[in-house]
Amino acid sequence: MNASGSEPGRDELARLARLLPPPAERDVPSGPYLHHKDRLMTLIDIDDDTARSRSRGEGRVPTGAGARTSAPGLLGRVRGRLPRPALWMPATALALAGAVVFGLAGGGSSGGGADSGTEAGRQGGADNAVVLLDQIAAVAAKSPATPVRDDQLVYVKSLTAGAEGGPDGVFTPGKLHPREVWMSQRPGPVKRLGVIYEEGEYVPLRELLPPGSPGVPAGAYRPTYRWLSSLPTEPGALLRELYRITKPEEGREKAQTVFEQIGELLDDTVMPPRNAAALYKAAARIPGVTKIEDAVDPAGRHGVAVSRTDKRALVATEWVFDRDSLAYLGERSYLTEDTRAGEKGTVMEETAVLRRALVDEYRQRP
Repeated sequence: MNASGSEPGRDELARLARLLPPPAERDVPSGPYLHHKDRLMTLIDIDDDTARSRSRGEGRVPTGAGARTSAPGLLGRVRGRLPRPALWMPATALALAGAVVFGLAGGGSSGGGADSGTEAGRQGGADNAVVLLDQIAAVAAKSPATPVRDDQLVYVKSLTAGAEGGPDGVFTPGKLHPREVWMSQRPGPVKRLGVIYEEGEYVPLRELLPPGSPGVPAGAYRPTYRWLSSLPTEPGALLRELYRITKPEEGREKAQTVFEQIGELLDDTVMPPRNAAALYKAAARIPGVTKIEDAVDPAGRHGVAVSRTDKRALVATEWVFDRDSLAYLGERSYLTEDTRAGEKGTVMEETAVLRRALVDEYRQRP
């Protein structure tokens, strides 16, 4: 003891320390460390964005996705339908003639993440989602490459439905029906984006542009094979680019719009395997993505899914994959809470991809 008798002396402390077992190793393996560091940096960017919104007094949007009841510029029967996130609309307000827009994403949930009621469960769901997306990326990277010529068309056949908005602003789920889309791959700018066949009608997808405008160039809102192949294949660089080019939407989290942007790029396109793999790896770095062990796509096919919930817009987005092959099956979006737009669980949009191919002419089927 020391002179005061109140504390052990330095020599005695050293002797006691030697009797203790050595401390356990706490070093984090370099791989996981770098992965979580990247996720943390992404989270910091999003927190900054959220903080700026809060500083302006913005909060949760109580009406969720139903805050608007029609998408600007859409014509015909689509007027009463829930608007897609602004990410599929060019800044010039893409106006498509016909029943529905060509985007095949939407996302949503067949349930919830495993153990989603606890913080540990949410973290576990996030970690599981990272593992699943990495596995899907590995499968995508090994897929055979299918080069696409500029004069070809990407053909997608699907089952789809979109919620219909009533005069009171409340949405009810739409009826599933088949849809076929032929999308132009010309680098552009083009005014004819493609053709859609739905409810017995062929409808051209066109952009309503000011007089003299050359049309819509290839890009995030008209993703051609050539444009997709030009994107970064390093996941971190790709995610930064997606944050840069994705248009923000009022009342929605930026991370959610980027997650849905990736879904759009994966849905109705054909791209090089390395780019598809990079998109899945980029999605794994978005905070809030969780795994759903048992999900069902709109065609009734069971699989596994990754999901993300927009806590501001009160909407979840889900991508469903085949459990064995990890092939993409479809997406669903739904309300996560009761809002003025509808009850919790209301499906706002859903799509099941049945076939994807390349053709040389409009209305040609593979």
